[in-house]
Amino acid sequence: MRILLAGGGTGGHLMPALALAQALIELRPDAEPVLVGVQRGIERQVLPAYPFRHHLLPIEPIHRHHWWRNAHWLVILPGVWRAVGKVLRDERPAIVIGTGGYAAGPVVLRAQRAGVPTVLQEQNALPGLTTRWLARRARQIHLGFPEARARLRIGRHTEVFALGNPIRPPPAGPPEPGDRADALRQFGLDPARPTLLAFGGSQGARAINYAVAGALERRLLDDANVLWGTGLAHEPAFARYAAPGRVVVRGFLDPMALAYRTADLVVARAGAMTVAELCAWGKPSLLVPLPTAAADHQASNARALEAAGAALHIAERDLSPHLLASRVSQLLGDRRRLEALARGARARGNPNAAREVVSKILTLLS
Repeated sequence: MRILLAGGGTGGHLMPALALAQALIELRPDAEPVLVGVQRGIERQVLPAYPFRHHLLPIEPIHRHHWWRNAHWLVILPGVWRAVGKVLRDERPAIVIGTGGYAAGPVVLRAQRAGVPTVLQEQNALPGLTTRWLARRARQIHLGFPEARARLRIGRHTEVFALGNPIRPPPAGPPEPGDRADALRQFGLDPARPTLLAFGGSQGARAINYAVAGALERRLLDDANVLWGTGLAHEPAFARYAAPGRVVVRGFLDPMALAYRTADLVVARAGAMTVAELCAWGKPSLLVPLPTAAADHQASNARALEAAGAALHIAERDLSPHLLASRVSQLLGDRRRLEALARGARARGNPNAAREVVSKILTLLS
């Protein structure tokens, strides 16, 4: 039994598909997940490292602001439609799952027209174009943020669930007493100090990097450890800020589990998968949304978490070394506030979301 998972172009759409694929083979050993992405997306580098068959199609993004750049779709559309049709004919999936991005739209649309049951997984509080366009004919829609429901036009026979975003879950059970201290020792940081974890993903976040660098230069964060993921391309520029026992600078933090174990407070972007991990781990956070994200969806994510008491939100235009250091110092010095944010995050998190989403999807086969 084959189940097609279409999504990609960016890691925020690809990683949920991979988490669902892994949950599928755990819950239904006779199922074969087959992933569908795009030739120009991150999946070209990522998918060969995973044990799933996959197809990469010549699908291009849709441009929101530079709309005239979409004219090339008149040329590529027939080829895209044929390529999608060939995948569906060859694979004959029982279900097609779309996890968003421009990889998902044509695949889910053609599956719906062919009468194949379809499922959508929407990561953000502000639903993407693919989810909004295809929601009415989907059998199920799975939301990472319950706030997204109000922005969708749902079909009469569409079920909607808000189970959280599918991620690689933290280790089960409460943390062991030595987990934090052991993780800090592995990074060479002082267990006696509170620890700030700051990162912007594999690409980094320029605004966060400059704010952290400025705060370190002015010695505004001297009372804390700083574990700083700059992004691979930015590591050489910021490596000089490393300080033995207190500041660790890494281009990319992998595995993230070790980094999360160290953190008393996190500063990060507000991408859906980052937010899902923060909530699953129950980590207090200061979120700095990427202002150029499509339809400003990261700001919607951050505002939703702030309203739920699960995070604090700083607009990038307001971010400065002094503001960052002030907020960090206030929070690290207020254990009750940190614990309240941690409780709010855990209340929004679902570490087992991937398995719960897949359990719902599998009911479509009965």
